[in-house]
Amino acid sequence: MNNALDAIIRSFSYWDLLAVVWLIASWGWIGWRTEHPPAGKPSVSVLMKELRREWMRQFVHREPRIFDGNILSNLRESTAFFASASMIAIGGGLALIGNADRLSLLARQFEMDYIPTIKWEIKILVPLLLVVDAFLKFVWSNRLFGYCAIIMGSVPNSPTDPRAMPRALQAAEINIRAARSFNAGLRNVYFALGALAWLAGPLALFVAVAFVLFISWRREFASGSRRVLLEEAATEARMIPGEAQHQEPRG
Repeated sequence: MNNALDAIIRSFSYWDLLAVVWLIASWGWIGWRTEHPPAGKPSVSVLMKELRREWMRQFVHREPRIFDGNILSNLRESTAFFASASMIAIGGGLALIGNADRLSLLARQFEMDYIPTIKWEIKILVPLLLVVDAFLKFVWSNRLFGYCAIIMGSVPNSPTDPRAMPRALQAAEINIRAARSFNAGLRNVYFALGALAWLAGPLALFVAVAFVLFISWRREFASGSRRVLLEEAATEARMIPGEAQHQEPRG
């Protein structure tokens, strides 16, 4: 048993190990940074949290509330779609692991160095684990959006009811947690695609993970959608004091 394990470890180079560490570190760092951005530079995910809370505040006063139900249904459909896609990817990954010998034969046809079958299986297993984690996150996100729908349904119809706003804000927090799981699942899918580059070697994995990390960072901290959200927030901040000053003489 120990001899077999030693043989597997020796089949990987230090560059392979460094590339996997780079993958894990990048995946963990961008996930943490997205939810804990530096002061004064919020991510898109953080900016959307307050919009989700505002959605539930408006929900209390909206009549009828069919519009809100349609939005939540669309969110659940998205999570269900990605969960189904993840299941298909998991099946494909398991099929590849079961036929790793064919990859070895294909590599020999291209005059690549001989690679033990177990090494191919491990290289496929890494992105497969990321997809499995993504599947679990998508399923949990779908379930949380379901909880959110139930809480929204329990919000009293009268905005003056003392239970209305607290329960709506409770739904907002569940909605935020569902979105967090959904975003984490998408991030796993991105890095799983990058991890597939390991099949071409550690250098390819380094480059692919760096590309995925850059794309993930850019979408959260330097995208056009983030600029739109910041501009809207700045506009609202300027308008609210002006409206207050304009309304004071009326009183």
